[in-house]
Amino acid sequence: MANHALAIQAPSNVSLKAQAVPAAPNQTSSAQAQPAQLITLADAIASAQKNEPTFAAAAAAAKVARLDRSIARSALLPSVVYHNQYLYTEPAHGGTGSANASATNNPSGGTPRFIANNAVHEYMSQGIVTETVGVQQFNAFSHASALAAVADAELEIARRGLVSTVVGLYYAALVADRKVAVAERAASEAADFTSHTQQRENARESAHADVIKAQLQQQQRDRDLANARLEREKARLELAVLLFPDTHQAFTIASDTVHAPLATRDEIESIAARNNPELKSAIASLRAASLEVTGARAAYLPDLGLNFTYGIDSTNFAVHAPDGTRNLGYSASATLDIPVWDWFATHDRVKQKTAQRDSARVTLSATQKHLIAQLDESYNEATLARDQMQSLQASVQTARESLRLARLRYASGETTVLEVVDAQSSLTAQENANEDGFIRYQTALANLQLLTGQSLTDTK
Repeated sequence: MANHALAIQAPSNVSLKAQAVPAAPNQTSSAQAQPAQLITLADAIASAQKNEPTFAAAAAAAKVARLDRSIARSALLPSVVYHNQYLYTEPAHGGTGSANASATNNPSGGTPRFIANNAVHEYMSQGIVTETVGVQQFNAFSHASALAAVADAELEIARRGLVSTVVGLYYAALVADRKVAVAERAASEAADFTSHTQQRENARESAHADVIKAQLQQQQRDRDLANARLEREKARLELAVLLFPDTHQAFTIASDTVHAPLATRDEIESIAARNNPELKSAIASLRAASLEVTGARAAYLPDLGLNFTYGIDSTNFAVHAPDGTRNLGYSASATLDIPVWDWFATHDRVKQKTAQRDSARVTLSATQKHLIAQLDESYNEATLARDQMQSLQASVQTARESLRLARLRYASGETTVLEVVDAQSSLTAQENANEDGFIRYQTALANLQLLTGQSLTDTK
């Protein structure tokens, strides 16, 4: 995972050092008894890979495909069997034939009544080496290799999708906590302004309407704070479901991101052309479909079967017969099976596989066009989100200064309470927009990583 770590841009007003986000206050008593676990983005990705079932299924499918390739490769090599068998055949004159022949002169026990074997008693103990040489066997291995490549690509797709999900949930939880801090500041500001208007009313410097307006603002900010805390709880629970066996596990989120510019468009296109898993999967699927056509056509060609047998095939289970004859021996055979007629079954199978190959070609073409469109969309989104972050941070500073000046003018009686309330609302809105811009940029980077699989920041 180290080679695929996301490099994330943090806003300038956020410290680049690790910042521990406190756990939500409404945890269960069992969770409070546990020490809070510090979670970095890399830790979250590693934990999700252990606990997410879809990724586990993709990993299992890739492992099965690699084993299928190994099995197909073994079919190209000779197989060896140690064969042991005892055969009994009914004798021509009842019983075992011992009354009709002496054990010395006719150890087989007489002549078989049913001519299925060589003698009434027959023993086999042989080593058998078998090899089949044909186009289908070699094509089967190539086809299994192509399917393994498809499974590996699908595993990478699942991994990158999981990374994107973790990044979204990770930063959603982080931003949710920051928005709680924004709501707490806004509630505190509103409470302070309510107190200020009450003091001015008591001093007969303002009307009671100012107090009512300030109280309405304070009540709204208290509701906003409660909603922000609820959203934080939801975000943390969604992340905990993905990371931990126990959803009540206490944890804190570390913000250890670095400030780095986005890579250039040419660099991203080059990386995507080499590493995009959807494109690799489509190419491997087309190759597998083409090999299926070759495999179907191979049924027109003959197969060569080779067989070598060494051991005992005798009426005595011994190296030497009673008369001294050596029972150990060997035999070899070569068989060439030439297809002649199968009522067009092979012809129809070739047509089936050809249709599937044509479909795979269309899929590859569509995947290539979709990749280009995704690159355009995702890169433009990331670029715009990056460019707007500085503007959002400037808007926060401007709104903060506007609120300060509005409070000063109100204190000196130069403006109305409405201007102060409006400035409070503007500051809160700008702070929330700044956090939304931050997570928008992280999400855009994650979407680009889905297409490239590599860090998209310039580390020079």
